[in-house]
Amino acid sequence: MNMQEAAVRADAMLDATLSAVVPGVQWDHDTTTSGSCTVTRRRTVTTIISEQRRGNFLGVIERFWKKSGYEITGVNRDREMPAVFARTSDGFKLTVEFGYKGQAFFDVDTPCVNESDVAEPTTKPNGPAYPLGQIPTPNVHSDFWSATTPAPASTSTP
Repeated sequence: MNMQEAAVRADAMLDATLSAVVPGVQWDHDTTTSGSCTVTRRRTVTTIISEQRRGNFLGVIERFWKKSGYEITGVNRDREMPAVFARTSDGFKLTVEFGYKGQAFFDVDTPCVNESDVAEPTTKPNGPAYPLGQIPTPNVHSDFWSATTPAPASTSTP
């Protein structure tokens, strides 16, 4: 596998992960970085995910990653900036974490692979495509994810 092939695989993991979030959230591509043999693909969520719903959001991601056969390698239960970390059997590392103003960030780090050029992602964001470095803090309201009450116990999420 070369760096471009690994980047395409990382994009597919991100696509599948974000598709598992119901109701969906808006996201955009963030900066791709590469080292001598690794690539990091990033996505930034622009939907407002309230502090009361962050646990639900992370639960959806964690369950999807487990269902996909990924090993959960860590969970940060910090109230303001929680995170979940996972790894695939072939060494891809996945992270979802909350940062400034409750913004959710996804990263996939590839294992070391054969060096090659890496093109930008081809998946279209499901909201505005912002210039790199200019993705705003969360500004898209969701009746579910932005609610400031705990999610109903009967809510069924994937």
